[in-house]
Amino acid sequence: MSELTRQIIKRPAALLLAAFFLVSALVSGCSKQPQIVSHQGLTMGTSFTVKWVSSDTDIDAKLPARIDQLLVEVNNSMSTYQQDSELSRINQMPAGESVTLSAGLTQVLKKALEISHSSGGAFDVTVGPLVNLWGFGPDGRVIHAPDEHEITQLRQRVGYHFIKLSGNQLNRERNVYIDLSAIAKGYGVDKVADLLESAGITAYLVEIGGELRARGVKPDNSHWKIAIEAPVYGERKVQRIIEVKDVGIATSGDYRNYFEENGIRFSHTIDPATGRPISHKLASVTVLASDCAAADALATAMMVLGPEKAETYAEEQGVEALLIIKSDEGFIEKMTPGFKHYLVE
Repeated sequence: MSELTRQIIKRPAALLLAAFFLVSALVSGCSKQPQIVSHQGLTMGTSFTVKWVSSDTDIDAKLPARIDQLLVEVNNSMSTYQQDSELSRINQMPAGESVTLSAGLTQVLKKALEISHSSGGAFDVTVGPLVNLWGFGPDGRVIHAPDEHEITQLRQRVGYHFIKLSGNQLNRERNVYIDLSAIAKGYGVDKVADLLESAGITAYLVEIGGELRARGVKPDNSHWKIAIEAPVYGERKVQRIIEVKDVGIATSGDYRNYFEENGIRFSHTIDPATGRPISHKLASVTVLASDCAAADALATAMMVLGPEKAETYAEEQGVEALLIIKSDEGFIEKMTPGFKHYLVE
């Protein structure tokens, strides 16, 4: 078993189900008509699928290996499961030391800190120690909620404001543990999209662990169709279907990754302000943004913020979002004004 398949997936890999409604085929021989070409595999402790529209078999033959190598490089930089990754080595450094980051890690941390500031800390890449404490990180599962003393102690190590980034120079003012699991998959999606575009591909759908980015249209001139999963426990059910192009898509929810104790369900989404799993009624958030890394991080921020603040925050950030909220009568949907234009009736 590979290291990737042994990794513990920190949050549901299929929060967002891709529905393509068109048979995908690997193109063999010389293709004169545009067709959908597909490549899939494992990365970042989850699966990925890349589909693109192409009529050039030479490009189609070369892209899978290039995609695989690119994703290995992203994982080697940003994984917290690989002890020798760039990020793991940084987390092992003493507080106060400055380090030069790679271009990719600089880009991701910069975006993460921007969203941390705009969300008032609802998104925080230093929340990892609390995620681990509650059993949703590399340290493995727990079956009992931690006591208040443990939570209070670890909260002293949490705070995005302890990360100072100047250009590509990083300084951790405290011994904070940086965890990019809520943005790295989205960044990986964006990098694969960039690779496809550099190869001249203008229509594609890239997905890593449920985070997606779409561009262009399919050979029949229709948009890519995406199924948004209903946030129900123990079954797979479609809540909505959307048609998309030229957008990044991400969903965050509290209904797949959790544990129960004494009848209380503890979600994997940790509120940095309390050190505890979220307890509000927001069950799922789907975000549409210009890039997938932003959509990925914004979806997490909105899950922490809760239904009222999340809706306002989405409008402030200029992104479209669908919020699915638990109620005694079932689920209630709230969406930003523009989201309804993506819905398939």
